[in-house]
Amino acid sequence: MRAAQIRKYSKKIQVELNDVSIPQINSREVLVKVKAAGVNPLDILNMNGSVRLIADYALPLTLGNELSGTIEAIGDDVLNFKVGDPVYTRLPLAKIGAFAEYAAVNEDALSIMPEHLSFIEAAAVPLTALTAYQALHDVLAAQPNKKLFIPGGTGGFGAMAIPIAKSMGLHVITSGSERGRSRAMSIGADQFINYKTENYADVLSNIDYVIDTLGANEIKAELGILKPQGKLVSLKAGPNYRFAVDYDFPMWKKALFGLVGARLDSLARKYQNEYRFLFVQESGSQLQKITTLVENENIKPSIDTTYSFEDINKALIKVSTGHSQGKVIVTF
Repeated sequence: MRAAQIRKYSKKIQVELNDVSIPQINSREVLVKVKAAGVNPLDILNMNGSVRLIADYALPLTLGNELSGTIEAIGDDVLNFKVGDPVYTRLPLAKIGAFAEYAAVNEDALSIMPEHLSFIEAAAVPLTALTAYQALHDVLAAQPNKKLFIPGGTGGFGAMAIPIAKSMGLHVITSGSERGRSRAMSIGADQFINYKTENYADVLSNIDYVIDTLGANEIKAELGILKPQGKLVSLKAGPNYRFAVDYDFPMWKKALFGLVGARLDSLARKYQNEYRFLFVQESGSQLQKITTLVENENIKPSIDTTYSFEDINKALIKVSTGHSQGKVIVTF
């Protein structure tokens, strides 16, 4: 089969399409024939080695974190899936490789696809939806009737996070360029801020929760709009000691992440708030709950561009620019 691989970590986007063996499955895994795969900023981080302290892989590495496809074979102990099932997944953190014609996936990471979505649409859901679900449920423990701000919520993440947040009874505020306003409001946003004409830090206050999608440079402003004891979870700004404890990392990593996150924790204490960092994990059970929500609410992900597998480098370059209005997908 063909797989998009890197042989070394590099900031240059130049993956190779190599011929490799179809993966062997163990008793708890299924073999998925990949139909489509989502391309994400995380793939860029995997490629350049930025997340090696969280997830380090042997090289050469087949890239790709989320996919949709059909089951070609099942292991002897697989209970919940059968050959032919249409499935989608955020691949297990220890075993990525969505940019390939086949993938071996533990059944605990899988869900049947939402019935109303195509393979292309389904491939755009798992990573962003699980990120939103874990941020809201696991990290923030968000409660109904509270105010949530998602800066930069007009892309692929917001397309999943806004309706999930609304299903939990939250008042959702987001920001972005004007061309994203109608889409954000149509999927449930209660308030939209055009970042080119308004500064959210000037117009928002007394916010309960923030999901940071912009990174370290925005954390101070985001903390400043929270009420005392408010919570911020970042997807980009960086890990801290609490993150290392939550993931049960060894002591040396706890110490290292404690140093790395010290400025962010200090800022949070200054504003009497809580700073957390999230690195999304696989979860078939959570993805099944998301599937039910996506079907019940007729949620459609936001797709920016679709590329053929042969153009995987173009897809990665597109994502690396940060200007996509929705998910970038490669098809097989």
